[in-house]
Amino acid sequence: MLAELTLALSLTMPLPGTGVTYLDKTGDPVRVVAYGLGTKSVYLRNRDGTAFTQQKGVEEAALSPDGRAVAAVAGSYRSGYDELLLTDRGTGAVRRIRTVKQPLTASYASWSRDSAKVALTVERKDGGKWRSTGFAVVDVKTGSTSTVTLTGVDSGTTFWWNPDGNLVARYGTGLRVYRPSDGAVVSTQPGLGRPTGPERSYSPSGKRLATWCPSQFKEQLCVVDPAKGTITRRVAAQPVALFGWWDEDHVIAATAYRGAYRLSVLDLNGKSTRVLAAVTRKTWDGGFWVAFARN
Repeated sequence: MLAELTLALSLTMPLPGTGVTYLDKTGDPVRVVAYGLGTKSVYLRNRDGTAFTQQKGVEEAALSPDGRAVAAVAGSYRSGYDELLLTDRGTGAVRRIRTVKQPLTASYASWSRDSAKVALTVERKDGGKWRSTGFAVVDVKTGSTSTVTLTGVDSGTTFWWNPDGNLVARYGTGLRVYRPSDGAVVSTQPGLGRPTGPERSYSPSGKRLATWCPSQFKEQLCVVDPAKGTITRRVAAQPVALFGWWDEDHVIAATAYRGAYRLSVLDLNGKSTRVLAAVTRKTWDGGFWVAFARN
């Protein structure tokens, strides 16, 4: 009887184009809302939650925390500008919002927790490599974009919202917090390790932050108290990627497993408490990523 009940509360979700099947369960704190293979193929979960649809002409797509809108980065310039496509999930209406002018790009969309703004990392190609130059912030209500150019940022950093409504980026061996209106430095927290983001590096309460541990530690995953700027826990696990927090005490991690990979829920002792999906080496090497939203 118990096995039958568990089966009834579970839903296997094939992720087209990847060969991956994800296991949904009733009562899960999060759900898969988007996934892809690098920037070549991006899929978004339909509103009824039963299937995924490939998004044409975009390189990434992110669902707002309130579930009402999708922010997608255009796959090519239009009239010399990069664009953010905002889709209303209720009406299907799409707004095309100019962000930066060619040759700059604005990508790695990060939603503020109140779903009011989208932050994008601005990059310029230099010596064959894309380098961060600052950030752009799109106001969802007005459709306006403000861009801030910074000096001294790490070349490969991305910008993302913290729970306080400021922007966070990697800075050396730690983090730097910026004011979104003008890029003023709010705080610098060295020695905490690189953020696992850009999405959902903060726990649901905002009181914990996941980072890749500094090199002096044998552990790979660290948990930081962002208010104090201190590492509070080192997790005995070796994930190859993190896709956010499952709940306040668990993270969603990809780990190597028998010549391939699997997506699992890990507790903060490093123990796998649930396997969400198996991922083949070919799919992982193709740039597989997955995004979640809270239920």
